Amino acid sequence: MRRRDLLTLFAGALGPLPWSTLVAPARAQGVQAPPNTPPVNVLEFEPLARQRLARAAWDYVAQGAADELTLRRNREAFDAIQLKPRVLVDVSSLDTRLELFRQRLEFPILLAPVAAQGRIHAGAEPEAARGASAAGATMVVSTFASAKLEDVARAARGRVWFQLYVHRDRTVTRDLVQRAEAAGCTALFVTVDAPVIPMRDREKRLGVRPPYTGPSSGGRVSPIYADALDPTVTWETLAWIRSFAKIPVLVKGILAPEDAQRAVSEGLAGVLVSNHGGRNLDTTPATINALPAVVETVQGRIPILLDGGIRRGTDIVKALALGARAVLIGRPYLWGLAVDGAAGVQRVIDILRDELEAAMALCGAPSLDRITRQLVWPDR
Repeated sequence: MRRRDLLTLFAGALGPLPWSTLVAPARAQGVQAPPNTPPVNVLEFEPLARQRLARAAWDYVAQGAADELTLRRNREAFDAIQLKPRVLVDVSSLDTRLELFRQRLEFPILLAPVAAQGRIHAGAEPEAARGASAAGATMVVSTFASAKLEDVARAARGRVWFQLYVHRDRTVTRDLVQRAEAAGCTALFVTVDAPVIPMRDREKRLGVRPPYTGPSSGGRVSPIYADALDPTVTWETLAWIRSFAKIPVLVKGILAPEDAQRAVSEGLAGVLVSNHGGRNLDTTPATINALPAVVETVQGRIPILLDGGIRRGTDIVKALALGARAVLIGRPYLWGLAVDGAAGVQRVIDILRDELEAAMALCGAPSLDRITRQLVWPDR
């Protein structure tokens, strides 16, 4: 396949990706809202989204790897952490602003990269980007977006980063990075925790393996994806990307402190503590449990971000208290997208921001720099 042809396949130029039908949907984690009432928290979007989505689309969003232990741990670990409220602090003015990679963010919540959003809403990633922009949040666009990268960037109105899967054809990889820069992306996540096809039992039961070409594919792996699942990617590959990238390069998919230390020594701009939403390797730790050791190793030399299991503003406080600079949400904004398009995405972000501010006030932390490990009880 010619390089130009490959470039049109990546970053959404194909339109909606042909995801196959999966099997029984996952149990919804959210609390069912009373009939005919709008959701008052993020979890109440989940059952509404499940009702609106086709079975295949729902399982694509909800599934994890193998026995889905890590998927559940991501959420359960947050629930197990207790906050230590502090009182008699002036919290009449709350400040959630921060700076990351010389960019000013209004609050520490970003939208994680999720592929194939055309299966969730007809407006796909541009619709999600409009919701994110309306809420003042930055969106990270997946290499496998359903829509063209340029269209998503325009809808995001300057609040956009890019997530990169390294392609076997390194010329294609370079062109993707340069295309993202030209579109206005201001940071680059390189995903490093997906060198092979993950084991997802829901898909295996139907006799298909992701990525697949559709119900009639007979389980064939799409060459588009196969070329991006590259087991030869190493730290030297990241050094090569840094040699020509003009925007900060972060590594996405770090759990081990040793890998975080290597990211620092290799000159990466930041790390994202992530287990791919529990979708790749099962039985790994929850990201919030892996975070403290990574923070201790990095010692503040580069920013650390976290995703996996964020559902409440209190979760964000816990992540920041344990050393993350910001968090990324994935499934929650997809629920909002499924329920009410851009307005649903905006509402999900607004709810999390409101809950974050309330939790900050009740913890006696009027600004992000006041959120420290002392707010976690017992101290971790």
